[in-house]
Amino acid sequence: MNLEFRFLSIDYIDTIVDMVFLLDNEDISKSVLKTRFKEMFTQNYECIGIYASDKLIGVCGLWYMTRHYSGKSVEIDHVIINEDLRGKGLGKKLFIWLDNYLKTKQVETIELNTYTGNTDSHKFYYNEGFKILGFHFLKTL
Repeated sequence: MNLEFRFLSIDYIDTIVDMVFLLDNEDISKSVLKTRFKEMFTQNYECIGIYASDKLIGVCGLWYMTRHYSGKSVEIDHVIINEDLRGKGLGKKLFIWLDNYLKTKQVETIELNTYTGNTDSHKFYYNEGFKILGFHFLKTL
């Protein structure tokens, strides 16, 4: 399968929100997601579209920052590939592309979070060279 990776601007916000909504966001409405994504695009955020034969089949967000413990870093957020295309090596191709792209931006480390129950992703990320550094805590105010 021939893949192409394209940067998606805020002009694609409805398409991005539709894809992210598939991530198990029953508690977050599409309108709230849209509001949040509009703000995200103002905060060192990029969105990558994953295309096969000119059809969008996935998205991946990137947050840029510098951290005291890891230097210039990117946090990969909301990696989504259409469910019927998972397990076909597309994630591997995405991460090869990401590694090459992020090296051109002099990024030193890549971070990400994954839901504790998403054990398939854990195996994938281990195989991609990630290690568990700690726990991600969330407190709603």
